[in-house]
Amino acid sequence: MHWMFLPLKRYAEFSGRSRRMEYWMFMLFLFLVYIAMIVLMVVAGGSALMAGASNNPGGLMAAGGAVMIIFFLYILFALAMFIPALAVTVRRLHDTNRSGKWVLGLVGAYAVMFIGGVLAAGSPDNPGLGGILSLIGAIAAIGLALTLLVFMFLEGTRGPNNYGPDPKGEALDKVFA
Repeated sequence: MHWMFLPLKRYAEFSGRSRRMEYWMFMLFLFLVYIAMIVLMVVAGGSALMAGASNNPGGLMAAGGAVMIIFFLYILFALAMFIPALAVTVRRLHDTNRSGKWVLGLVGAYAVMFIGGVLAAGSPDNPGLGGILSLIGAIAAIGLALTLLVFMFLEGTRGPNNYGPDPKGEALDKVFA
C-alpha cells in the first residue's frame, strides 16, 4: 500500500527518480479506482434502464442522476490524479536516465491528431489535409506510447545518474568497495 500512495505524497515533484514499483503500483491504484467507478456507473445505468422498462420516470431520473454524479466524481478524480501521474512518469523516465520531455512528445502527437480532426471536421467535403494530419498524429502517438511503455518496464540505472541518486539505495561502488 505504501507504494500506491507514495506519488500522492510527492504530488507535484518532477525532480528526482522513482522506482518501477512506485510507478506500477500507482498505475494499479488508478486502474482499480477507475474500474470501480465505471462499474458503479454501469450498475446505476442498468437500474435506470430497469426503471425505464417498468415505466417509472422517477426511478429513471434518479438512476440517471446517480450516473451523472458518479461520472462527475470520475472526472474530478481524473483531474486530481493528472499531476501526480505525470510527475511519477517523469521521475520514472529520470530513473532510466531519460528526460521527462518524452512525455511532451506524446502530448504533441495527440495535439497533431486533434488538430487534424478539427481540420477534417471543418471541411467535410475535402478532409484531405486534416485526415492526413490525424493519421500522422495517431501513428506518432501509438509509436511514442509503446516506446514509453517499454521505458517504464526497463530497470533504472544503477547508482547516481543525471537526475539524482539511486532510489534503491546506495551506489554499487560504495557497496562493493
